[in-house]
Amino acid sequence: MRTIITGKNYTPSEKLKETIEKKFQKLDKYFSDEITSNVMVIKEKSNYKVEATINARGTIFRSEVKAQDPYDCVDRSIEKLSKQMSRFKSKLQKKYKGQKDFTFAELPEIEDEQEELKVVKKKKFELVPMTVDEAIVQMELLTHSFYVFLNIESDTVNVVYKRDDNDYGVLETVY
Repeated sequence: MRTIITGKNYTPSEKLKETIEKKFQKLDKYFSDEITSNVMVIKEKSNYKVEATINARGTIFRSEVKAQDPYDCVDRSIEKLSKQMSRFKSKLQKKYKGQKDFTFAELPEIEDEQEELKVVKKKKFELVPMTVDEAIVQMELLTHSFYVFLNIESDTVNVVYKRDDNDYGVLETVY
């Protein structure tokens, strides 16, 4: 696995970069060399935040951890990613059966009992063509944290969502 380390409002030291690479090498045994992990170290007011994303051919593992020490963030991020992988081990084994990119045999079984994922509600609605700004207004009127719409400018299905920092994000689909 290749690890890409970046900083936002902060330049990670060489020691921190080495630590991140060393810690993420522990996850190497689960993936092939072609998988890339992205780690962003962000300096906030009095805290650090580490956002780690592993895009494994359509399956995304992500962690976001805040702490006063960036090294603590890295440790907790690795722990979080490992738990995600263990929690969904059986489902991922079924999805990637026979593929060399993933080696789930080494994933530990999770201590907790496996919770069954179930859909409790289904909803159908008509996609209405609108702009991103109109979708944000609709989302706010409904007091939801996201809104699915047909983007009138790109003629694709998009999702607008409210971020933790109270700004907005847009997910654009690609075929």
